[in-house]
Amino acid sequence: MALHAAILAGGSGTRFWPLSTGNRPKHLLALLGRRTLLEETAARLRGLVPPSRTLVVTARSQAAEVRRLLPRLPAGAVVAEPRPRNTAAAIALAAARVLAEDPGGVLLVLPADHWIPDAASFRRTMAAAAERARTAGTLVLVGVEPDRPATGYGYLKVGKRTGDGRGLEVRAVDRFTEKPDRRTAERRLRAGGWLWNAGMFAWRADAFLEEARRHLPDLHRALVASGAAVRGGAALARAYDRAPAVSVDYGVLEKSDRVEMVAAGFRWDDLGSFAALARHLPRDAAGNASRGRLLAVDARGVVAVGPEGHLTAVLGVEGLAVITVPGATVVVPLDRCEEVRALGEAAGRRRRRP
Repeated sequence: MALHAAILAGGSGTRFWPLSTGNRPKHLLALLGRRTLLEETAARLRGLVPPSRTLVVTARSQAAEVRRLLPRLPAGAVVAEPRPRNTAAAIALAAARVLAEDPGGVLLVLPADHWIPDAASFRRTMAAAAERARTAGTLVLVGVEPDRPATGYGYLKVGKRTGDGRGLEVRAVDRFTEKPDRRTAERRLRAGGWLWNAGMFAWRADAFLEEARRHLPDLHRALVASGAAVRGGAALARAYDRAPAVSVDYGVLEKSDRVEMVAAGFRWDDLGSFAALARHLPRDAAGNASRGRLLAVDARGVVAVGPEGHLTAVLGVEGLAVITVPGATVVVPLDRCEEVRALGEAAGRRRRRP
């Protein structure tokens, strides 16, 4: 019985347009350093899960770049999905492959595009979650203590203590909720007892697949019982044609009675927008943040992202994101920057016009 990891790297690249595109989504960008977010995710596993037991589930259009960025992964470790089917299918695919190789294997599931600066604390938390999953056979989620009334995350209601893993307290999950409105998020922050659902999980491969069989029988039949997840190729493509597109949260976790959680012992951000990115960029006294050169005169709360050597200059403005790439500049109110995907979609439609 060994510890394995599945990195989910199938994003569509809409929330950071024009920096990101469908073929180069957020996890393939170096947003906060020299390495891409995918490379940072893989590096955080060092000392916890070796490359030989790491899978990356990604889109066909991204597979070659993933292999280039992670050369230490063995052949076959980068698994290209035939088409997008959301997280339940991607995780079932990874779990089935782990189970075929290691019947008692414990699987860590990690998004490829998160910001986690303290790798050592991350490893301690994930090791504790994995130990609990191994001994109790439960599906263990990682929850993050909120530091603001965020409306872009799902929330977990913390339940009673159920045990521990390597000294870290394990609790039941009383309730899952979707992204709340601002007033609800503020109320939860004041009340306590709610954590953000960070999308990081630990479970035995067999335990997860049993819960998938119970709660997503069509997906389990198509991918797992048929053997298509392990065989790959044309069999996997046919299975994906039949598999439902559903998130693991909605399809399995919200319905299972085997779900527990541990609290993250590390700082975390899913970098869901340019406003989120700004929280981790250098700021001046007026709250202007930049990646690249910024000249701000009588300006406040501006986020500027530009290529090396490019100067962004702003005068007399407040609360804007200014994003420049070769051939395009995007200007959007900072409080609406999550809507930048609409601009990307409009630009795509314009390119397709005859």
